[in-house]
Amino acid sequence: MLLSSAAPARPSVFRLFQLLPTMALTLAATLASVPDALAQTPTQTQTPAQAQAPAAQHGQAVLRDFRFHTGEVLPELRLHYTTLGSPDKPAVLILHGTNGSGAALLNPAFGGELFGPGQPLDASRYFIILPDGIGTGQSSRPSEGLRTRFPRYNYEDMVRAQHQLLTQHLGVRHLRMVLGYSMGGMHTWLWAQQYPDFMDIAVPMASLPVPMSGRNWMLRRLVIDSIRNDPAWQGGQYTQQPPSLAFASVYFNLATNGGNQGLYQLAPTREKADQLLNQRLQAPFRGDANDHLYQWEASGDFDPSPGLERIRARLLAINSADDERNPPELGLMERELRRIPHGQLLLVPGGPDTSGHGTLAQARRWKGAVEALLKTAPVVGAP
Repeated sequence: MLLSSAAPARPSVFRLFQLLPTMALTLAATLASVPDALAQTPTQTQTPAQAQAPAAQHGQAVLRDFRFHTGEVLPELRLHYTTLGSPDKPAVLILHGTNGSGAALLNPAFGGELFGPGQPLDASRYFIILPDGIGTGQSSRPSEGLRTRFPRYNYEDMVRAQHQLLTQHLGVRHLRMVLGYSMGGMHTWLWAQQYPDFMDIAVPMASLPVPMSGRNWMLRRLVIDSIRNDPAWQGGQYTQQPPSLAFASVYFNLATNGGNQGLYQLAPTREKADQLLNQRLQAPFRGDANDHLYQWEASGDFDPSPGLERIRARLLAINSADDERNPPELGLMERELRRIPHGQLLLVPGGPDTSGHGTLAQARRWKGAVEALLKTAPVVGAP
């Protein structure tokens, strides 16, 4: 389902809108059964197009005396990043989800559908930038030694650091598009209003442009409290990972990811439900308690709603109808999109073969709509 926020007084938006309904129907018709994308590892067989994609390059930027929203200053904040393609091509920023990394988005289900020859973000035509957010991946994070002395960061700090990475380290002055999934989607809402002339297109996915609230925050709070209340956490000075972290993470993912129909297909009996739960509880868990604690707490004051009118980019919000963290029946997206001059919504239908909040980690479900927008969106600001 594709909806537009444009009022009749804005015919230019409708011309763009008219290009996409067929695309949306095609996306809905071609949904296929796949496991939860957030639990996948990039081990699937590559197609020839995927195999020919340019090799990824890795680097790091060191931001000196980075000041956080709390007033704390870190003498050196390191941001790791992955790139595809040449810096002389139009730049595209891709942002990952909570506790993820940029490189993880190169998996076949996401990057394998986007960055190869002839694909929507063909890396021979675009300069693809995939940074690791503050506190995760290979960027500076609490587990590297500072532990609870690491500055408290929020999403605005993370976005400002990404902007410095682009402008001060990579020399990027303009983005053709910023696209983000889950936490990266929330970052995209902030990018589009804090740097309104910096991008032509903004694609926030699996997110809402409203304050962190409802089930989304309550379940995050339970993860946070589970870590802090675990005696093994020892105020962040633990010698072994608190066992509550792995348990709370499994609980959170089952409660807010997978889709009602999708999970039922995987576990239609009590025996199969127990088997699935046991598999997840017994799977190796490599996360760090302080890193996870900081990542979840960073979302607590997220609220892009005051600045939505500042957005100038062509904005395509993409959500899934069965997203447990961002339920469409609340009507929040439609309400807020009316405030954005060029805002649209692509709502991917839910079904037995979708996976709730994890649905949009499968790029084939929405890449056609993004490709159409790349072909039609004008340049917002001069490079």
